[in-house]
Amino acid sequence: MTQVYEGSCLCGAVRYTLLCAPKAVSHCHCSQCRKGHGAAFASYGSVPRSALQVVSGADAISVYASSDAVRREFCSRCGSNLFWSRSQGDYSDWISIALGTLDTAFKPGKQAHVHTDSRAPWYAHA
Repeated sequence: MTQVYEGSCLCGAVRYTLLCAPKAVSHCHCSQCRKGHGAAFASYGSVPRSALQVVSGADAISVYASSDAVRREFCSRCGSNLFWSRSQGDYSDWISIALGTLDTAFKPGKQAHVHTDSRAPWYAHA
């Protein structure tokens, strides 16, 4: 049987399920992800767009186009960063999930730190 993963925003207004485990787990150090998360890096895992189901609170999701090809989605009530995706080009049929919003335990296999050349100058990887 396939594991279903559940997630939600900070206030619980947005709830979602993933019909498969997140893949391509990465910790992004680019300035947009750092600003979007308010942290040293943002941790994401990706699923085919068809594997994400917003169970409740779709009306609370706001979208911000951070570039011509990238859409970032967040809860308009509590501000939780939820998803990002490409609106065109490679992987536009996938969506990346902010892993901190998962409520179901998830242990990824491989993980990668990406865009480390633009990491926060105050971050020292231990």
